[in-house]
Amino acid sequence: MKAQGQLTLNIRLRDDATFDNFYAENNRQLIAHLCALIKNKQFTYIWGPPGAGRSHLLQACCHAANQQGLSSIYLPLALLSPQILEDLEKISLVCIDDIHKIVGQPAWEEAIFHIFNKLPEQNSTLLISANNPVHALPFSLADLKSRLAGGVIFQVQSLTDQEKLAALQMRAKIRGLDIPHEVAEFLLNRCTRDTTNLFSILDKLDQASLAAQHKLTIPFVKSVLFSN
Repeated sequence: MKAQGQLTLNIRLRDDATFDNFYAENNRQLIAHLCALIKNKQFTYIWGPPGAGRSHLLQACCHAANQQGLSSIYLPLALLSPQILEDLEKISLVCIDDIHKIVGQPAWEEAIFHIFNKLPEQNSTLLISANNPVHALPFSLADLKSRLAGGVIFQVQSLTDQEKLAALQMRAKIRGLDIPHEVAEFLLNRCTRDTTNLFSILDKLDQASLAAQHKLTIPFVKSVLFSN
């Protein structure tokens, strides 16, 4: 097992999933808490709808831990099996994403319950995300539900449309790409509005703009996204 860094499970952290690259706005208290998570070692449960940025924040925590020379692991449960949770006690930070996807599955719930109890014994930290608050998830293992409800809980606040525009422009600026306000508005009006999709589109436009050596204009965006 690797002593430091992100464990190799064919699950790579996204390079852009950092705190600096997250448009905080109404989530500033949550960001401050997560930035101090390694030091404070408080079990934390965050929840919010798809596209709110939960996966981004979990990966940002892993990046932050790695920068401090600490071990971390990011586990999107939909892609894994319960055995992956065995022997993780010595990892400094364990981030479990989308716990709602394994609710009602006894093997999974037992595995998470055991790792929940083992991590504090090794002075390690656990961070879990879901699409709903604990009380709204029908766990079959009551002791697990009780443990989860006893941690620090934050709701990840979704962005308004105006905040999504600002987030798009912030992301573009970080990568050295100029996205005029009218182009950002065009994307918001013509594309699926969740931030995961919008940022994926921004990646595509960045690559196309670089390849064509062309500024982002509405006609250019149309040619990249909507031409047959």
